Amino acid sequence: MIVPAIGGLANALGNVGANAATSQAGETPVAPAAGEGGIGPAAAPEGAEATGGGTPSFGSALTDAISSLESSQQSASSASQALANGTVTDPEAAVSTVEDAALAMQLAAQIRSKATEAAQTIFNTQV
Repeated sequence: MIVPAIGGLANALGNVGANAATSQAGETPVAPAAGEGGIGPAAAPEGAEATGGGTPSFGSALTDAISSLESSQQSASSASQALANGTVTDPEAAVSTVEDAALAMQLAAQIRSKATEAAQTIFNTQV
């Protein structure tokens, strides 16, 4: 199963996340772990200071995670095309790349569903 790339979704969600994060500066951002192609545990994005100084915003962490997801989808697409054309030298690596991208997309969909449920719960809470 090949999942299409998500296009310009990273910019739209990054702007929404940046607007929402202005009041939540103390939260730990969720970004891809070093060397992974999907959304991983909390890690400081490139260029962010590990101590004191500048705290990366949630919007930038979300944008980085979505960009990583998009790049994994693009690499899976090129690997599957190379596999279909017969130009790939290591078919196991191509299949592994496609499976990793599919798992990353499934994880992103699960996270989106959980975040949507949490937001709906918060909005439905009576004061």
